[in-house]
Amino acid sequence: MTPQLQQAIKLLQLSNIELSDFVDREIEQNPLLERDSGPGDGGSDPVGGEAQGGLDGPGGAEPGGSLADSLNGRDDGPAPPSADGRTRDTVELTSSDTMGASSESPLDTDFENVYADDRFSDGSDGGNEVYGSYSERGGRSGFEDDDSNLEATLTGEISLRDHLTEQLKIDLPDHGDQLIGLALIDMLDEAGWLVGFDAAALAGQLGCDPARVERVLTACQRFDPPGIFARSLKECLAIQLREKNRLDPAMQALLDNLELLAARNLPAIMKVCGVDAEDVADMVADIRKLNPKPALCFDHTPAQLVTPDILMRPNPGGGWLIDLNPDTLPRVLVNQRYFARISDATRNKADKEYLAEKFQSANWLVKSLHQRATTILKVASEIIRQQDAFFIHGVSHLKPLILRDIAEAIGMHESTVSRVTTNKFMATQRGVFELKYFFTSAIQGADGQAAHSAEAVRHRIKTMIDAEKPEDVLSDDKLVEILRAEGIDIARRTVAKYREAMKIPSSVQRRRAKMSRM
Repeated sequence: MTPQLQQAIKLLQLSNIELSDFVDREIEQNPLLERDSGPGDGGSDPVGGEAQGGLDGPGGAEPGGSLADSLNGRDDGPAPPSADGRTRDTVELTSSDTMGASSESPLDTDFENVYADDRFSDGSDGGNEVYGSYSERGGRSGFEDDDSNLEATLTGEISLRDHLTEQLKIDLPDHGDQLIGLALIDMLDEAGWLVGFDAAALAGQLGCDPARVERVLTACQRFDPPGIFARSLKECLAIQLREKNRLDPAMQALLDNLELLAARNLPAIMKVCGVDAEDVADMVADIRKLNPKPALCFDHTPAQLVTPDILMRPNPGGGWLIDLNPDTLPRVLVNQRYFARISDATRNKADKEYLAEKFQSANWLVKSLHQRATTILKVASEIIRQQDAFFIHGVSHLKPLILRDIAEAIGMHESTVSRVTTNKFMATQRGVFELKYFFTSAIQGADGQAAHSAEAVRHRIKTMIDAEKPEDVLSDDKLVEILRAEGIDIARRTVAKYREAMKIPSSVQRRRAKMSRM
């Protein structure tokens, strides 16, 4: 695997912010690269217009001087014409004669396809369609050895969102509940509160029952840091006190009358709580140990708004329209006029090699960025096609989906799909979701046909265990028997693995615990 191929693959998994930072560094290191601000800015339109060299300045290759030095003073000369006499644009520069053989293509997608109003039809549900459009942008490359580790751009500290998301995956195995939880996480303010939260509004957005939203919220309020997901100061303090086993009736009465505490009205507090002055002092001491802004103690970095990479909206004619967000697509050009001028003035062999390397590197980046964009669009379009019921009806209609399903449908490798769905967000009418959250493992049905979401199976196991009686505790073998009777083909070791992941004791331990409470 060549360094260029490795770099092209890594570009897939970068977020739009990380990609923009990487592009900026490449522009600094490669004098043949420049930002394209659009046709009206003196740049070029890589889709159909003529490529313009947007760099002005004196200079040229002076006899006896270094080409690297002379490139610092750039000047526009005539651009190299194409066969028909027209100035070649950056898209034309990605042809096989400048980029090498097709076997050296940076990724495993079909690079020749530019998804301008490409159409993906779903014949399984009456013809719901996804239309993808991608206005092709210029790109860049220039892969320096000391800059090859793109992962170094990622932050080393876990964010509050990541911290909560990991807990979400463990505590809420149902995939629909996870999507509700993600929406709740995105609604948190800097203190970790849900200010002005409306369960009915969120339920309407996600297409589920408000009671389900409230249930997920209650589960999320047990997450770390304590007090997170509170809707008020009273609730924030109550969550933390409940965890410390200090939320007795007297403390609840105090929380119901926090204005008396703020006014330091001791007699009134004693009266409403039914306690003496010493108890009040202890209660106040307990409250002072709490954190009214739990998110701040975990992460001092301001949360960044997510900029979606994909924009999705209903198609008036049926189906969906999907576009790549132009704000997240790097617009980078190869300055061909400057390249032509400096090439004519270069006589030294070492300088010619340096210039050829920079030109090849720049063109490779153009191709890699273009292919990254089309690959994202292709994967997102297939996800929308397969999760069509979710977008129409809501979270209860999420389809079990794995990376292989998408990879086989679009002819890509699973690892490519995995990279594309990492750190890529899609704006939909039901909210903004990371692409990877539309995936869940699936368990084959007992009939050999229907697939069942692994999250749904875990939820079913937990439900059965929660409902069991002390005299009839379900063993793992019994759970397998019940699940198979319901059409779910699952092995005993898989049931044991799911049970342990949910921190549920064995049937022997549960029986002992239940009998001791009788």
